[in-house]
Amino acid sequence: MLTPQFRLPESQRPRALVGCECSGAVRRALRSRGWDAWSCDLKPAEDGDPHHIHGDVLAVLRDGWDLGIFHPVCTRLANSGVRWLNAPPPGRTVMDMWRELEEGAKFYCALRDAPIPYRAIENPVMHSHARHIINPGPRQVVQPWWFGDPFFKATGFELVNLPPLVPTNRLTPPKAGTAEHVAWSAVHREPPGPERKANRSRTFPGVADALAEQWGGYVMAKLQTMQEVHESP
Repeated sequence: MLTPQFRLPESQRPRALVGCECSGAVRRALRSRGWDAWSCDLKPAEDGDPHHIHGDVLAVLRDGWDLGIFHPVCTRLANSGVRWLNAPPPGRTVMDMWRELEEGAKFYCALRDAPIPYRAIENPVMHSHARHIINPGPRQVVQPWWFGDPFFKATGFELVNLPPLVPTNRLTPPKAGTAEHVAWSAVHREPPGPERKANRSRTFPGVADALAEQWGGYVMAKLQTMQEVHESP
């Protein structure tokens, strides 16, 4: 039997890779549930945890993971920014925008098609050009307030061999125009600045717990079943 996982030596625990994460939110949630979970990002870990790979996530995709949860940058894939492909911001060219689209799509596909049995890739509402290149599969959109976090932030995931998340602590959104609604909209009201992108991309605690509890639990159960079948006479 594999459970309870936290009693197993780390070398025997199921392994999870949380790509494009430096906050450690999902990594910590998985590790608290018995996973040998590692985050990976081009930035160092904000919490200083040693279970963080400071580098290119593409370089570690084949390192024997059971679960992969990825949060790639979606700037050039998102429908909200499609206008830049034909009218780039000052100092940039149309060629720059299309090259970044191709690079972003290639990176997304590398994560989506990684040799990891169970995968979730965060993705935006894609414009038609991105969809044509990527050909995305089934997608679920969740909100932080489904999991007890009083904020608006629609987050999509393309799921590969994973079930949709189920709300665990659904809050009642406040009415538009109220002070509470303004507070819930903090992500969308993040002021311009060097930390805006990082702050807008953070995973809320309730969402991180749901990913770890539901997807982590689902994969653990699958792995346990496979081990029991393997060990049966």
